[in-house]
Amino acid sequence: MRLKLFKFIIGLLLLPLCIAALPTLGRVLQGSGRADTVWVALAAGALAWIVVFMLLPKPMLVYVFGHELTHALWTWAFGGKVKKFKATSKGGHVIISKSNFVIALAPYFFPLYAALVILFYVLGNLIWAWNEHNAIFHLLLGAAYAFHVTLTLHILQTKQSDITEQGWLFSLAVIWLGNISVLIMGIPLLTGHRGVLSGLGIWGVETGMLIQRLGRLF
Repeated sequence: MRLKLFKFIIGLLLLPLCIAALPTLGRVLQGSGRADTVWVALAAGALAWIVVFMLLPKPMLVYVFGHELTHALWTWAFGGKVKKFKATSKGGHVIISKSNFVIALAPYFFPLYAALVILFYVLGNLIWAWNEHNAIFHLLLGAAYAFHVTLTLHILQTKQSDITEQGWLFSLAVIWLGNISVLIMGIPLLTGHRGVLSGLGIWGVETGMLIQRLGRLF
């Protein structure tokens, strides 16, 4: 009970950072340049997936497998062990040797399939020089990221033990910050404008300005 109260307080303290993320993302997008070849392909891939998502049965087995695999990958990243892994279209679970809030919430903010698209492209580019296939890469990346966003929003409409155990406010703050961080750091890398650290710097400035305004208000 004390741990949940502590996380609730942390969730409240994270709210200025969450709110400041929106103008930060806007400024990062403005600073990304025209980059038409990137944005058109990304948007086309995302739109293609959204059409599939709305018109066809949802690929829950694919989502659940990625969800549980993300738990497993972050468990390994923190030095833990995966003792059991199960994924079906109706749900799944992993039994792990250790856990924390990052491991518990990672599937909701870490776009696994988008990361796999990037990894596959990077390896292919190193071996076969795939630079001329950038449009296909951006198309697949847009679809994979839209897959993450749409299925995450869909699954959040049902009760999730990962979130109830961590507390709703804290969980949603972490999920929002995780997802927005991917965009703030990923967009400069994709478009070749600005740098990752510049986006984080803008975020820090926006958060400081918001805190100052709140301080004057109260």
